[in-house]
Amino acid sequence: MSSAHEVPTALTVSGFRVRRSFGFGGLSKSATIASALVLLMVGLIASQAPASLLITLPLTLCGIALAAAKRHGMPAMSYYWAKFSWKRAARVESNAYRRLLLEYPYALDLPGVGASSTLVKAYDPTSGRQVGIVHDRATGYMTVSTLLAPGGSLMAPTGAVQSSLRTWSSVLEAMSTDEQIKGASVTIQITPGAGEALGDDVKARQDPKAPALAKQIVAELVRTTPHATASVAPWMSVTVDPSATANPPADLAEQVAEALKAVDSIDLSGTGTDIERRATDVDLRRLVRSAYDPDVFNARDSEFAELSWAECGPQAADEGWEEYAHDGGISVSWVLREMPRRPISYSVLLPLLAPGRFQRRITLAYRVLDPHEGEAVLEREISNAYQMAQATAEVKGRAKWSQKADARRAEEAAAQVASGAQVVDWTLMVTVTARQAAELPAARQELDRAVKATRGIRMRPAYGAQASVFAAGLPLGYNPLVKG
Repeated sequence: MSSAHEVPTALTVSGFRVRRSFGFGGLSKSATIASALVLLMVGLIASQAPASLLITLPLTLCGIALAAAKRHGMPAMSYYWAKFSWKRAARVESNAYRRLLLEYPYALDLPGVGASSTLVKAYDPTSGRQVGIVHDRATGYMTVSTLLAPGGSLMAPTGAVQSSLRTWSSVLEAMSTDEQIKGASVTIQITPGAGEALGDDVKARQDPKAPALAKQIVAELVRTTPHATASVAPWMSVTVDPSATANPPADLAEQVAEALKAVDSIDLSGTGTDIERRATDVDLRRLVRSAYDPDVFNARDSEFAELSWAECGPQAADEGWEEYAHDGGISVSWVLREMPRRPISYSVLLPLLAPGRFQRRITLAYRVLDPHEGEAVLEREISNAYQMAQATAEVKGRAKWSQKADARRAEEAAAQVASGAQVVDWTLMVTVTARQAAELPAARQELDRAVKATRGIRMRPAYGAQASVFAAGLPLGYNPLVKG
Protein backbone atom coordinates (compact mmCIF):
# COMPACT_ATOMS: atom_id res chain seq x y z
CA MET A 1 0.00 0.00 0.00
CA SER A 2 1.42 3.35 -1.04
CA SER A 3 0.62 6.68 0.59
CA ALA A 4 2.00 8.73 -2.30
CA HIS A 5 -0.42 10.74 -4.39
CA GLU A 6 -0.49 9.13 -7.83
CA VAL A 7 -1.09 11.53 -10.71
CA PRO A 8 -2.41 10.09 -13.99
CA THR A 9 -0.02 10.40 -16.91
CA ALA A 10 -2.66 12.40 -18.76
CA LEU A 11 -2.42 15.12 -16.07
CA THR A 12 1.32 15.67 -16.31
CA VAL A 13 2.97 18.45 -18.29
CA SER A 14 6.41 18.64 -19.89
CA GLY A 15 8.25 20.45 -22.66
CA PHE A 16 10.12 22.96 -20.49
CA ARG A 17 13.42 23.99 -22.02
CA VAL A 18 15.87 26.84 -21.54
CA ARG A 19 17.00 28.61 -24.71
CA ARG A 20 20.59 27.75 -25.55
CA SER A 21 22.81 29.36 -28.15
CA PHE A 22 25.75 27.57 -29.75
CA GLY A 23 29.13 28.66 -28.45
CA PHE A 24 32.57 27.36 -27.56
CA GLY A 25 33.40 25.81 -24.19
CA GLY A 26 30.15 26.70 -22.45
CA LEU A 27 30.05 30.24 -23.83
CA SER A 28 27.00 31.64 -25.54
CA LYS A 29 27.13 32.62 -29.19
CA SER A 30 27.55 36.33 -28.42
CA ALA A 31 30.17 35.60 -25.73
CA THR A 32 32.11 33.38 -28.16
CA ILE A 33 32.16 36.12 -30.81
CA ALA A 34 33.17 38.75 -28.24
CA SER A 35 35.94 36.48 -26.92
CA ALA A 36 37.26 35.87 -30.43
CA LEU A 37 37.35 39.61 -31.13
CA VAL A 38 39.14 40.32 -27.87
CA LEU A 39 41.72 37.61 -28.56
CA LEU A 40 42.23 39.06 -32.02
CA MET A 41 42.83 42.51 -30.56
CA VAL A 42 45.23 41.04 -28.00
CA GLY A 43 47.13 39.33 -30.82
CA LEU A 44 47.35 42.57 -32.83
CA ILE A 45 48.64 44.47 -29.82
CA ALA A 46 51.13 41.71 -29.04
CA SER A 47 52.51 41.82 -32.58
CA GLN A 48 53.66 45.37 -31.87
CA ALA A 49 54.46 44.99 -28.16
CA PRO A 50 55.02 41.33 -27.17
CA ALA A 51 55.57 42.28 -23.54
CA SER A 52 51.92 43.37 -23.28
CA LEU A 53 50.90 39.70 -23.28
CA LEU A 54 52.02 39.49 -19.67
CA ILE A 55 49.05 41.70 -18.76
CA THR A 56 46.49 41.37 -21.54
CA LEU A 57 46.50 37.58 -21.91
CA PRO A 58 45.82 36.73 -18.21
CA LEU A 59 43.08 39.37 -18.06
CA THR A 60 41.48 38.08 -21.26
CA LEU A 61 41.59 34.46 -20.13
CA CYS A 62 40.15 35.45 -16.76
CA GLY A 63 37.28 37.26 -18.48
CA ILE A 64 36.57 34.29 -20.75
CA ALA A 65 36.60 31.95 -17.75
CA LEU A 66 34.09 34.14 -15.92
CA ALA A 67 31.84 34.21 -18.98
CA ALA A 68 31.96 30.42 -19.28
CA ALA A 69 31.51 29.68 -15.56
CA LYS A 70 28.10 29.65 -13.89
CA ARG A 71 26.97 31.25 -10.65
CA HIS A 72 23.45 30.58 -9.41
CA GLY A 73 22.47 29.41 -12.88
CA MET A 74 23.70 32.53 -14.66
CA PRO A 75 27.06 33.41 -16.26
CA ALA A 76 29.51 34.33 -13.52
CA MET A 77 30.49 37.49 -15.37
CA SER A 78 26.84 38.63 -15.47
CA TYR A 79 26.48 37.90 -11.77
CA TYR A 80 29.58 39.82 -10.72
CA TRP A 81 28.82 42.69 -13.08
CA ALA A 82 25.35 42.96 -11.54
CA LYS A 83 26.94 42.92 -8.10
CA PHE A 84 29.34 45.69 -9.11
CA SER A 85 26.52 47.78 -10.62
CA TRP A 86 24.37 47.36 -7.52
CA LYS A 87 27.20 48.42 -5.19
CA ARG A 88 27.86 51.46 -7.35
CA ALA A 89 24.16 52.38 -7.20
CA ALA A 90 24.08 51.84 -3.44
CA ARG A 91 27.10 54.09 -3.02
CA VAL A 92 25.18 57.04 -4.51
CA GLU A 93 21.91 55.89 -2.84
CA SER A 94 20.18 55.20 -6.16
CA ASN A 95 18.65 52.10 -4.59
CA ALA A 96 16.71 54.21 -2.05
CA TYR A 97 13.32 55.84 -2.67
CA ARG A 98 11.65 58.61 -0.69
CA ARG A 99 8.34 60.06 -1.80
CA LEU A 100 8.57 63.74 -2.66
CA LEU A 101 6.02 66.40 -3.49
CA LEU A 102 6.99 67.15 -7.08
CA GLU A 103 6.15 70.32 -8.92
CA TYR A 104 4.44 68.51 -11.76
CA PRO A 105 1.61 66.08 -10.96
CA TYR A 106 1.84 62.43 -12.04
CA ALA A 107 5.62 62.66 -12.37
CA LEU A 108 7.38 59.66 -10.89
CA ASP A 109 4.36 58.70 -8.80
CA LEU A 110 5.72 55.23 -8.07
CA PRO A 111 9.31 54.03 -7.71
CA GLY A 112 11.32 52.02 -10.21
CA VAL A 113 9.56 50.26 -13.07
CA GLY A 114 6.21 51.77 -12.01
CA ALA A 115 7.38 55.37 -12.44
CA SER A 116 5.78 55.79 -15.88
CA SER A 117 2.44 54.23 -14.93
CA THR A 118 -0.78 56.01 -14.13
CA LEU A 119 -4.24 54.79 -13.17
CA VAL A 120 -7.19 55.45 -15.46
CA LYS A 121 -10.78 55.03 -14.29
CA ALA A 122 -13.02 53.97 -17.17
CA TYR A 123 -16.49 52.62 -17.89
CA ASP A 124 -16.79 49.13 -19.32
CA PRO A 125 -19.90 48.94 -21.53
CA THR A 126 -19.75 45.13 -21.60
CA SER A 127 -20.25 44.71 -17.87
CA GLY A 128 -21.78 48.12 -17.18
CA ARG A 129 -19.28 48.75 -14.38
CA GLN A 130 -16.33 51.00 -13.70
CA VAL A 131 -12.91 49.44 -14.29
CA GLY A 132 -9.36 50.47 -13.55
CA ILE A 133 -6.72 50.46 -16.28
CA VAL A 134 -3.00 51.06 -15.77
CA HIS A 135 -1.52 53.17 -18.57
CA ASP A 136 2.21 53.12 -19.22
CA ARG A 137 3.01 56.58 -20.55
CA ALA A 138 6.45 55.52 -21.76
CA THR A 139 5.30 52.71 -24.07
CA GLY A 140 1.63 53.54 -24.53
CA TYR A 141 0.69 50.04 -23.36
CA MET A 142 -2.34 49.45 -21.15
CA THR A 143 -2.85 46.71 -18.58
CA VAL A 144 -6.29 45.40 -17.66
CA SER A 145 -6.61 43.17 -14.61
CA THR A 146 -9.35 40.62 -13.96
CA LEU A 147 -10.15 39.38 -10.47
CA LEU A 148 -10.50 35.61 -10.25
CA ALA A 149 -12.30 33.49 -7.70
CA PRO A 150 -9.99 31.33 -5.57
CA GLY A 151 -10.56 27.68 -6.31
CA GLY A 152 -8.89 24.64 -7.74
CA SER A 153 -9.27 21.42 -9.65
CA LEU A 154 -7.58 18.95 -7.31
CA MET A 155 -10.93 17.27 -6.61
CA ALA A 156 -12.14 17.48 -10.20
CA PRO A 157 -12.40 14.38 -12.41
CA THR A 158 -9.49 13.64 -14.73
CA GLY A 159 -11.62 14.37 -17.79
CA ALA A 160 -12.57 17.82 -16.49
CA VAL A 161 -8.92 18.72 -15.86
CA GLN A 162 -7.92 17.51 -19.31
CA SER A 163 -10.66 19.63 -20.85
CA SER A 164 -9.45 22.68 -18.92
CA LEU A 165 -5.87 22.16 -20.12
CA ARG A 166 -7.06 21.88 -23.74
CA THR A 167 -9.08 25.07 -23.36
CA TRP A 168 -6.05 26.89 -21.96
CA SER A 169 -4.15 25.79 -25.05
CA SER A 170 -6.85 27.39 -27.19
CA VAL A 171 -6.59 30.61 -25.18
CA LEU A 172 -2.82 30.70 -25.75
CA GLU A 173 -3.36 30.10 -29.46
CA ALA A 174 -5.77 33.05 -29.64
CA MET A 175 -3.27 35.27 -27.81
CA SER A 176 -0.46 34.27 -30.19
CA THR A 177 -2.32 35.62 -33.22
CA ASP A 178 -3.51 38.86 -31.61
CA GLU A 179 -0.99 41.60 -32.32
CA GLN A 180 -2.44 43.83 -29.61
CA ILE A 181 -1.85 41.41 -26.74
CA LYS A 182 1.79 41.69 -25.71
CA GLY A 183 1.85 39.55 -22.60
CA ALA A 184 -0.01 38.44 -19.52
CA SER A 185 0.55 37.32 -15.96
CA VAL A 186 -1.42 35.41 -13.35
CA THR A 187 -0.82 36.26 -9.70
CA ILE A 188 -2.06 34.59 -6.53
CA GLN A 189 -1.56 36.49 -3.29
CA ILE A 190 -1.98 34.71 0.04
CA THR A 191 -2.33 37.02 3.04
CA PRO A 192 -2.51 35.42 6.52
CA GLY A 193 -5.51 36.52 8.56
CA ALA A 194 -8.96 37.62 7.45
CA GLY A 195 -8.70 41.02 9.12
CA GLU A 196 -11.49 43.48 9.84
CA ALA A 197 -13.43 42.53 6.73
CA LEU A 198 -14.45 39.21 8.32
CA GLY A 199 -15.74 40.94 11.44
CA ASP A 200 -17.74 43.42 9.37
CA ASP A 201 -19.29 40.61 7.32
CA VAL A 202 -20.26 38.58 10.38
CA LYS A 203 -21.67 41.63 12.15
CA ALA A 204 -23.86 42.52 9.16
CA ARG A 205 -25.25 38.99 8.93
CA GLN A 206 -25.70 38.30 12.64
CA ASP A 207 -29.24 37.84 13.93
CA PRO A 208 -29.87 40.16 16.87
CA LYS A 209 -32.32 37.60 18.29
CA ALA A 210 -29.73 34.83 18.36
CA PRO A 211 -29.03 33.11 21.70
CA ALA A 212 -26.35 34.67 23.84
CA LEU A 213 -24.22 31.51 23.74
CA ALA A 214 -24.28 31.49 19.92
CA LYS A 215 -23.26 35.15 19.83
CA GLN A 216 -20.43 34.43 22.26
CA ILE A 217 -19.13 31.52 20.16
CA VAL A 218 -19.30 33.55 16.92
CA ALA A 219 -17.50 36.48 18.56
CA GLU A 220 -14.75 34.14 19.76
CA LEU A 221 -14.38 32.67 16.27
CA VAL A 222 -14.13 36.13 14.73
CA ARG A 223 -11.48 37.05 17.27
CA THR A 224 -9.31 33.98 16.66
CA THR A 225 -9.94 33.23 12.98
CA PRO A 226 -7.75 36.03 11.54
CA HIS A 227 -4.77 34.34 13.16
CA ALA A 228 -5.56 30.93 11.66
CA THR A 229 -6.76 31.56 8.12
CA ALA A 230 -5.57 33.27 4.98
CA SER A 231 -7.13 35.55 2.42
CA VAL A 232 -6.49 34.44 -1.18
CA ALA A 233 -6.59 37.06 -3.93
CA PRO A 234 -5.93 35.81 -7.49
CA TRP A 235 -5.94 38.02 -10.55
CA MET A 236 -4.86 38.01 -14.19
CA SER A 237 -3.26 41.04 -15.85
CA VAL A 238 -3.14 41.40 -19.63
CA THR A 239 -0.86 43.97 -21.29
CA VAL A 240 -2.24 45.42 -24.52
CA ASP A 241 -0.87 47.75 -27.17
CA PRO A 242 -3.99 49.67 -28.26
CA SER A 243 -2.11 51.26 -31.17
CA ALA A 244 -1.36 47.92 -32.88
CA THR A 245 -4.34 48.26 -35.22
CA ALA A 246 -4.94 49.40 -38.77
CA ASN A 247 -6.48 52.63 -37.42
CA PRO A 248 -4.60 53.63 -34.25
CA PRO A 249 -6.76 55.38 -31.63
CA ALA A 250 -6.43 59.15 -31.57
CA ASP A 251 -6.97 59.89 -27.88
CA LEU A 252 -6.92 58.26 -24.46
CA ALA A 253 -10.61 57.33 -24.51
CA GLU A 254 -10.22 55.42 -27.77
CA GLN A 255 -7.09 53.71 -26.44
CA VAL A 256 -9.03 52.53 -23.39
CA ALA A 257 -11.81 51.22 -25.62
CA GLU A 258 -9.31 49.31 -27.77
CA ALA A 259 -7.66 47.81 -24.68
CA LEU A 260 -10.97 46.62 -23.24
CA LYS A 261 -12.01 45.17 -26.59
CA ALA A 262 -8.74 43.22 -26.87
CA VAL A 263 -9.06 41.81 -23.35
CA ASP A 264 -12.71 40.89 -23.91
CA SER A 265 -11.58 38.69 -26.80
CA ILE A 266 -9.83 36.38 -24.31
CA ASP A 267 -12.45 33.80 -23.40
CA LEU A 268 -11.55 31.98 -20.19
CA SER A 269 -14.76 29.96 -20.01
CA GLY A 270 -13.99 26.27 -19.89
CA THR A 271 -10.50 26.76 -18.47
CA GLY A 272 -11.54 25.90 -14.94
CA THR A 273 -11.08 29.54 -13.95
CA ASP A 274 -13.94 31.37 -12.26
CA ILE A 275 -13.96 35.05 -13.21
CA GLU A 276 -15.21 37.37 -10.52
CA ARG A 277 -15.08 40.70 -12.39
CA ARG A 278 -12.81 43.27 -13.96
CA ALA A 279 -10.70 45.02 -11.34
CA THR A 280 -11.89 48.50 -10.48
CA ASP A 281 -9.61 51.41 -9.69
CA VAL A 282 -10.30 50.76 -5.98
CA ASP A 283 -9.27 47.11 -6.39
CA LEU A 284 -5.98 48.13 -8.01
CA ARG A 285 -5.26 50.64 -5.29
CA ARG A 286 -5.91 47.98 -2.66
CA LEU A 287 -3.65 45.40 -4.31
CA VAL A 288 -0.76 47.81 -4.83
CA ARG A 289 -1.00 49.58 -1.49
CA SER A 290 -1.42 46.38 0.53
CA ALA A 291 1.67 44.89 -1.12
CA TYR A 292 3.77 47.68 0.37
CA ASP A 293 1.80 47.66 3.63
CA PRO A 294 0.15 44.24 4.23
CA ASP A 295 -1.69 45.52 7.32
CA VAL A 296 -4.19 47.43 5.15
CA PHE A 297 -5.12 44.56 2.81
CA ASN A 298 -8.47 43.87 4.51
CA ALA A 299 -9.34 47.53 5.10
CA ARG A 300 -12.64 48.91 3.84
CA ASP A 301 -13.04 50.12 0.27
CA SER A 302 -13.69 53.66 1.46
CA GLU A 303 -10.11 53.85 2.74
CA PHE A 304 -8.75 53.25 -0.78
CA ALA A 305 -11.27 55.21 -2.84
CA GLU A 306 -9.67 58.58 -2.19
CA LEU A 307 -6.04 57.50 -2.54
CA SER A 308 -4.10 58.95 -5.44
CA TRP A 309 -1.97 56.59 -7.51
CA ALA A 310 1.18 58.03 -5.89
CA GLU A 311 -0.20 57.30 -2.41
CA CYS A 312 -0.57 53.62 -3.32
CA GLY A 313 3.20 53.27 -3.49
CA PRO A 314 5.61 53.32 -0.56
CA GLN A 315 6.50 56.32 1.51
CA ALA A 316 10.05 55.00 1.57
CA ALA A 317 11.80 51.96 0.13
CA ASP A 318 15.34 50.61 0.13
CA GLU A 319 16.44 47.92 -2.31
CA GLY A 320 19.09 45.52 -1.09
CA TRP A 321 21.00 42.83 -2.95
CA GLU A 322 18.64 40.10 -1.72
CA GLU A 323 15.81 41.98 0.01
CA TYR A 324 13.51 44.97 -0.45
CA ALA A 325 12.50 47.08 2.57
CA HIS A 326 9.30 49.14 2.27
CA ASP A 327 6.60 50.76 4.40
CA GLY A 328 4.97 47.77 6.07
CA GLY A 329 7.82 45.31 6.13
CA ILE A 330 10.65 43.75 4.21
CA SER A 331 10.27 41.43 1.22
CA VAL A 332 12.35 38.77 -0.48
CA SER A 333 11.71 37.87 -4.13
CA TRP A 334 12.88 34.73 -5.92
CA VAL A 335 12.83 33.97 -9.65
CA LEU A 336 12.78 30.76 -11.64
CA ARG A 337 16.17 29.18 -12.26
CA GLU A 338 15.25 25.89 -13.90
CA MET A 339 12.22 23.64 -14.41
CA PRO A 340 12.44 19.86 -14.07
CA ARG A 341 13.44 18.01 -17.22
CA ARG A 342 10.92 15.27 -16.46
CA PRO A 343 7.12 15.42 -16.78
CA ILE A 344 5.56 17.05 -13.71
CA SER A 345 2.11 17.06 -12.19
CA TYR A 346 -0.28 19.87 -13.07
CA SER A 347 -0.51 20.57 -9.32
CA VAL A 348 3.24 21.04 -8.89
CA LEU A 349 2.84 24.62 -7.62
CA LEU A 350 0.54 23.60 -4.77
CA PRO A 351 3.27 23.83 -2.05
CA LEU A 352 3.96 27.42 -3.09
CA LEU A 353 0.25 28.23 -2.86
CA ALA A 354 -0.20 26.79 0.62
CA PRO A 355 -0.74 29.48 3.30
CA GLY A 356 2.06 30.21 5.72
CA ARG A 357 3.03 32.73 8.37
CA PHE A 358 3.88 35.46 5.87
CA GLN A 359 2.19 37.12 2.95
CA ARG A 360 3.23 35.41 -0.27
CA ARG A 361 2.70 36.40 -3.90
CA ILE A 362 3.23 33.90 -6.74
CA THR A 363 3.31 35.31 -10.27
CA LEU A 364 3.45 33.40 -13.54
CA ALA A 365 4.37 35.84 -16.33
CA TYR A 366 4.33 34.77 -19.95
CA ARG A 367 4.47 35.97 -23.54
CA VAL A 368 3.03 33.82 -26.30
CA LEU A 369 5.13 33.88 -29.46
CA ASP A 370 3.31 34.16 -32.77
CA PRO A 371 3.39 30.93 -34.84
CA HIS A 372 6.10 32.10 -37.25
CA GLU A 373 8.38 33.37 -34.47
CA GLY A 374 7.85 30.22 -32.42
CA GLU A 375 8.72 27.97 -35.35
CA ALA A 376 11.86 29.98 -36.11
CA VAL A 377 12.96 29.84 -32.46
CA LEU A 378 12.61 26.06 -32.31
CA GLU A 379 14.41 25.51 -35.61
CA ARG A 380 17.28 27.62 -34.29
CA GLU A 381 17.27 25.71 -31.00
CA ILE A 382 17.47 22.36 -32.83
CA SER A 383 20.42 23.59 -34.87
CA ASN A 384 22.19 24.90 -31.77
CA ALA A 385 21.62 21.64 -29.88
CA TYR A 386 23.06 19.50 -32.68
CA GLN A 387 26.01 21.84 -33.22
CA MET A 388 26.90 21.68 -29.52
CA ALA A 389 26.71 17.88 -29.56
CA GLN A 390 28.79 17.68 -32.72
CA ALA A 391 31.45 20.06 -31.38
CA THR A 392 31.74 18.02 -28.17
CA ALA A 393 32.01 14.80 -30.18
CA GLU A 394 34.85 16.22 -32.27
CA VAL A 395 36.79 17.21 -29.15
CA LYS A 396 36.03 14.33 -26.76
CA GLY A 397 35.17 11.54 -29.19
CA ARG A 398 31.45 11.48 -28.37
CA ALA A 399 28.68 13.87 -27.43
CA LYS A 400 27.38 14.06 -23.88
CA TRP A 401 24.19 12.15 -23.13
CA SER A 402 22.69 15.38 -21.74
CA GLN A 403 23.35 17.07 -25.09
CA LYS A 404 21.69 14.25 -27.01
CA ALA A 405 18.69 14.39 -24.67
CA ASP A 406 18.49 18.16 -25.06
CA ALA A 407 18.45 17.81 -28.85
CA ARG A 408 15.62 15.27 -28.58
CA ARG A 409 13.63 17.62 -26.37
CA ALA A 410 14.05 20.40 -28.93
CA GLU A 411 12.81 18.06 -31.67
CA GLU A 412 9.84 16.99 -29.55
CA ALA A 413 8.93 20.64 -28.97
CA ALA A 414 9.10 21.31 -32.72
CA ALA A 415 6.84 18.31 -33.35
CA GLN A 416 4.32 19.63 -30.81
CA VAL A 417 4.34 23.06 -32.47
CA ALA A 418 3.78 21.42 -35.85
CA SER A 419 0.71 19.75 -34.31
CA GLY A 420 -0.73 23.07 -33.11
CA ALA A 421 0.98 23.75 -29.78
CA GLN A 422 2.27 27.21 -28.89
CA VAL A 423 5.73 28.42 -27.91
CA VAL A 424 5.63 30.49 -24.74
CA ASP A 425 8.32 32.54 -23.03
CA TRP A 426 7.50 32.44 -19.34
CA THR A 427 8.95 32.80 -15.88
CA LEU A 428 7.91 32.25 -12.29
CA MET A 429 8.38 34.81 -9.51
CA VAL A 430 7.65 34.48 -5.79
CA THR A 431 7.68 37.26 -3.20
CA VAL A 432 7.34 36.75 0.55
CA THR A 433 6.88 39.69 2.93
CA ALA A 434 7.83 39.80 6.60
CA ARG A 435 6.54 42.54 8.88
CA GLN A 436 9.86 43.04 10.68
CA ALA A 437 13.50 42.57 9.77
CA ALA A 438 13.87 40.09 12.64
CA GLU A 439 11.35 37.79 10.91
CA LEU A 440 13.23 37.81 7.60
CA PRO A 441 15.23 34.59 8.25
CA ALA A 442 11.99 32.74 9.06
CA ALA A 443 10.39 34.10 5.88
CA ARG A 444 13.36 32.93 3.80
CA GLN A 445 13.20 29.50 5.39
CA GLU A 446 9.46 29.21 4.74
CA LEU A 447 9.94 30.11 1.08
CA ASP A 448 12.89 27.74 0.71
CA ARG A 449 10.87 24.86 2.15
CA ALA A 450 7.93 25.61 -0.16
CA VAL A 451 10.20 25.59 -3.22
CA LYS A 452 11.83 22.32 -2.18
CA ALA A 453 8.39 20.79 -1.63
CA THR A 454 7.67 21.19 -5.34
CA ARG A 455 10.33 18.49 -5.88
CA GLY A 456 12.05 19.73 -8.96
CA ILE A 457 11.50 23.44 -9.49
CA ARG A 458 14.71 25.38 -8.84
CA MET A 459 14.58 29.05 -7.91
CA ARG A 460 17.08 31.65 -6.76
CA PRO A 461 16.94 35.12 -5.20
CA ALA A 462 16.47 37.98 -7.64
CA TYR A 463 19.95 39.37 -7.06
CA GLY A 464 20.02 43.14 -7.44
CA ALA A 465 16.51 43.17 -8.94
CA GLN A 466 14.36 42.88 -5.84
CA ALA A 467 12.32 46.03 -6.51
CA SER A 468 11.61 45.07 -10.13
CA VAL A 469 10.49 41.53 -9.30
CA PHE A 470 8.40 42.87 -6.41
CA ALA A 471 6.63 45.23 -8.84
CA ALA A 472 6.22 42.51 -11.49
CA GLY A 473 3.84 40.70 -9.16
CA LEU A 474 1.56 43.74 -8.88
CA PRO A 475 -0.97 45.12 -11.40
CA LEU A 476 1.36 48.01 -12.29
CA GLY A 477 1.57 47.30 -16.01
CA TYR A 478 5.09 45.87 -15.77
CA ASN A 479 5.83 42.48 -17.32
CA PRO A 480 9.54 41.54 -17.53
CA LEU A 481 8.93 39.56 -20.74
CA VAL A 482 7.24 42.45 -22.59
CA LYS A 483 9.55 44.92 -24.26
CA GLY A 484 8.35 48.39 -25.12
